[in-house]
Amino acid sequence: MESITKNRQSPEVLRAMVERAYGAERVPVGEDWCSELGHGWFNVAYRIRLRDGAEVVLKIAPPPAVEVMTYEHGAMSIELNTLELLRAQTTVPVPAVDFADRSRELCDADYFFMPYIDADNLGIIAESLPEAEHDALMEQLGSLNREINSVRGGHFGPLAGPGHTSWRQAFTTMTEDVLADGERRGVEIGWDYDTVRATVAEHADSLDEVTEPRLVEWDLWSGNAMVRDGRIVCIIDHERAFYGDPLIEAGFTGTQLSAFGDPAPFMRGYGHPDLTETQRIRRRLYCLHLMLIMVIETVYRGHTDTHQYDFALPRLHEAMALLGRTRR
Repeated sequence: MESITKNRQSPEVLRAMVERAYGAERVPVGEDWCSELGHGWFNVAYRIRLRDGAEVVLKIAPPPAVEVMTYEHGAMSIELNTLELLRAQTTVPVPAVDFADRSRELCDADYFFMPYIDADNLGIIAESLPEAEHDALMEQLGSLNREINSVRGGHFGPLAGPGHTSWRQAFTTMTEDVLADGERRGVEIGWDYDTVRATVAEHADSLDEVTEPRLVEWDLWSGNAMVRDGRIVCIIDHERAFYGDPLIEAGFTGTQLSAFGDPAPFMRGYGHPDLTETQRIRRRLYCLHLMLIMVIETVYRGHTDTHQYDFALPRLHEAMALLGRTRR
């Protein structure tokens, strides 16, 4: 996926990064030692073969001159902190961090190296899998997501703070940040922005049912699960995590928006029963929040085609209708 947030670097800079991380004796030589992993949407990631044959992945944060959405500030630090939490408090398979550099001496952004995971991306191979195999993997994803959500936080909101004492305050702040981002860039969302604000406010009391902050990935789609021999062997891309309501996780999106697929295998693996009425209202708010991001980020990322916008805008209208708003 092409995006202006991808901070590509020259071979000379990449070699300097490798030397700092692994030492001069492992710096690649010759040709064909580096290729870009193109399925990411935000950071640039390179697959690099070191001189001794070991393969690693280099992930580089967006350049500071490129404006990102409010919730994306410090995304690489969030990912590094989340990886540390998951390694310390769960058995969820996540990448090791070989080296992280936040000095901005070699390039204008943070970066880190991790081992290359020799496995298939579930999001890429999903359509080619037999239904039973795909469902089994989605059950695994649900089970792993539940373990991620077992990590408790001391506040709601960003991992590093500032924290909120209530989920209502955290989520409404998150949503307001997204709406303000859209207004600042004049993004057409098909609704008056204040109407969206009023819709969230009308249903915000449903958020009060959530009283315990849990670590949520929020972005744990099948494309962030790596699969080998019928098992999920690694969960990648942890830069959007925060403390909140586990029901906001991506795997539950299809309970309200059918375009996101059948959530039943994920929910079986997670061990989550059918949603209550209050949970359905919360999940509809979370769908609205997600669709706002998917529409508004197309402007921030400088998308040159309208595929994502054309998909997300009707889903935004659908989420608003589920919350009692219809377009005239």
